[in-house]
Amino acid sequence: MIKIDEIKEIVSKYDKDNIHIGLIGSHSALEMAYGAKLEGMKTVVICQKGREKTYAKYFRNLFDEVIILDKFSDMVKDEVQDKLRELNTIFVPSRSFSVYVGYDNIENKFYVPIHGNRFLLKIEERNLPRNQYYLLEKAGINMPKIFKNPEEIDRLVIVKVPEKKRKIERAFFFATSYEDFKRKAEERIKRGIIDENDLKNATIEEYILGAKFNANFYYSVLNDEIELLGFDRRIQTNIDGFLDLPARDQLEIDVSIQNVEIGHYAVTLRESQIEKVFEAAEKFVEITKKEYPPGIIGLFALQGAFTVDLKFYVFDVSPRIPGSPCLDAGSPYHRWKHLKEMPPGRRVAVEIKEAIKRNRLEDIVT
Repeated sequence: MIKIDEIKEIVSKYDKDNIHIGLIGSHSALEMAYGAKLEGMKTVVICQKGREKTYAKYFRNLFDEVIILDKFSDMVKDEVQDKLRELNTIFVPSRSFSVYVGYDNIENKFYVPIHGNRFLLKIEERNLPRNQYYLLEKAGINMPKIFKNPEEIDRLVIVKVPEKKRKIERAFFFATSYEDFKRKAEERIKRGIIDENDLKNATIEEYILGAKFNANFYYSVLNDEIELLGFDRRIQTNIDGFLDLPARDQLEIDVSIQNVEIGHYAVTLRESQIEKVFEAAEKFVEITKKEYPPGIIGLFALQGAFTVDLKFYVFDVSPRIPGSPCLDAGSPYHRWKHLKEMPPGRRVAVEIKEAIKRNRLEDIVT
């Protein structure tokens, strides 16, 4: 396993006047690069051959360096890492980085400083010990009931299982009983949407009936402060198209509903409820310091819902770039905090510049 002191040693030798913010060519790279450019910082993006045009052609202006690889996991090859270190790269992790490069590679082979906690990324996997549910429970944060056995289902649940072909996506479905679970699972297996083996490790989670809010935060190690960057909600397919149909037609068609994320839109929350979201974030930051030292660094998100009695429940944690570029223009919260636009990408760049100024760059990377 990579030791944090090894990363600190690497970053201590960096040319502080020539830092590059590193990104994987997927999931919020454009937002992060734009924010870096607003602060006059350089960027490098790692692309996979066959899906590089967005970064190498259409938005090439955002990137000082473009590295194209046969596959994302080639990032751990010595020659690629050497290039990134030569560019004095500080890498910002995303969900795509975690999935395509892999936790083993990130924790044991990727000797490039990361602005974030590389050892915390794996908590998103619900079938691993000390995962996000473990942290939420230890922190005392409101969370849904988790059913270990489908035969125990006694209320509306959401079943979270990877898609058969695209493991990065989850083929969610709803059930109200064991019989309902079996029927819907078998239907999706027959249609090739999910795999029977993946279903055995699926998460069966109480469905929180409420208004959904993804709360996007930045934890500043330099200031020991949590900042709310804004809230967003997801646009999902094919459920969005299904819900556009009249109820009469919804009942008549035979289609498996899926919640595949395709976009986001910004939303706001009643001011009287904001403290509840901050309290959950504070508890999460503190538990990560105890369970995964040095704890959360930089960007993270708590995805949850407010119930009719105005309780905030968290059902998903993102310990990295939340993936909501709509926060740039669509959210007022970062402007209220900084009195100017400070969306996720820019906030990262500001922290890196401040860390260099204070000679504390080693404190904001792992």
